Amino acid sequence: MQTWRTYLTPALFVAPGFLIYTLFVLYPMAQAVLMSVFDYKVVAGAVSTFIGATNYIRAFHDEHLWLSLSNSGIYMLFTVPPQIALGLGVALLLQHKSPAQPFFRVLYYLPVVTSWVVVTLLFKYLFADRGLINYLLGLQVSWLSDRWTAMVAICALGVWKGIGWSMMIFIAALQGVPNSLIEAAKIDGAGPWQRFWSVTIPAIWPTIAFVTIMLVIGGLNVFTSVQAMTDGAPGGSTDVVLTYMYRTTFSYLDFGYGSTIAVLLTVLVFALSAIQLRFFRNEATA
Repeated sequence: MQTWRTYLTPALFVAPGFLIYTLFVLYPMAQAVLMSVFDYKVVAGAVSTFIGATNYIRAFHDEHLWLSLSNSGIYMLFTVPPQIALGLGVALLLQHKSPAQPFFRVLYYLPVVTSWVVVTLLFKYLFADRGLINYLLGLQVSWLSDRWTAMVAICALGVWKGIGWSMMIFIAALQGVPNSLIEAAKIDGAGPWQRFWSVTIPAIWPTIAFVTIMLVIGGLNVFTSVQAMTDGAPGGSTDVVLTYMYRTTFSYLDFGYGSTIAVLLTVLVFALSAIQLRFFRNEATA
């Protein structure tokens, strides 16, 4: 009875959040897994046929899905490292108090809180055939009419919008680095670069791990910028996994296959997150 009373109060506090999590996260996930093994029909009165692993076999032979996955991978590879490097660099510059520090923090963080749709439309006009980018560079490039140049524009938007988020996380981490370690390194004759690599980086290593994992997850789940900037054009060559899943599900009403894509993406994200956690833990103990 005493044990029951001990856990009753925290359980009552946790219950509402767990109920909401179950209703809006766990249940949709379970439903997606269930739908993926059916030829799922959304029309009233239509019968959904059980087809087993057919959708998964189809996915592994779907060339456009592999193209979409490669675009998601390209986006991740060309946005995550710059966001980490630039975010950490800006954080190092803005960690010390100065009269202009609040202004620059707000300036760098402003893109983070601005709507994805708004900034995507802004970049769409910047990279238009007669946009500001072509005008400043003196070029006549149709950026959004080719897969690779369109990916440049999409990746540029991702980096620009994400630097402020990384910066704020790193500023908080840098403020937790013990000054005693910095002073000890100075006494030992370590220069700024040596102090950065030997003291600062080890001290904020858990934060680097967190930022990296979150950015990788975000990179693989990119959707709004691609949907609003190119909608997969030209010819679906700039599709990422989520835009392809969205079109398959809501344009072609193939809810079973769309759910299959969602399940496979979820498995991929979990696998990559587990690999990264293992890597960062091994590096931390090395």
